[in-house]
Amino acid sequence: MGIVRTEITLVNIEDQGVANRGYIPQDQVRRLTVNALVDTGAWTLVISEKTREKLGLRVKKTSEATVAGGGKVPGGITEYVEVRWKDRETSCEAVVLPGEEDVLLGAYPLEGLELMVHPKTQEVVGAHGDNRYNVIK
Repeated sequence: MGIVRTEITLVNIEDQGVANRGYIPQDQVRRLTVNALVDTGAWTLVISEKTREKLGLRVKKTSEATVAGGGKVPGGITEYVEVRWKDRETSCEAVVLPGEEDVLLGAYPLEGLELMVHPKTQEVVGAHGDNRYNVIK
């Protein structure tokens, strides 16, 4: 598989909740739109420290992350962040890796968004076309 990127928006869930209750205006909700690298070999969302700071996410746990080649680097796991792709959204924790440049969109948020990489076109598409099946109507 080649390099696949897709535009996603990351939203601070706590800010969104405060805005929904009317304590802050919607334009104060911290969000960031990025051209994420789709990494089906990564488990979850991977962000840089800079991205974490822009979104105002708290690190709830520090740990070591295993990187390609089997090495370990210090990192952290954030509180939940909302991930939006077009008209879809899901939430997940993010792994913060020091020095990481790209936002990596891993398998867990891809599943939550019901997305996949189309094998022929190498584009992110809905796993069931435009239909979603994990939505309660």
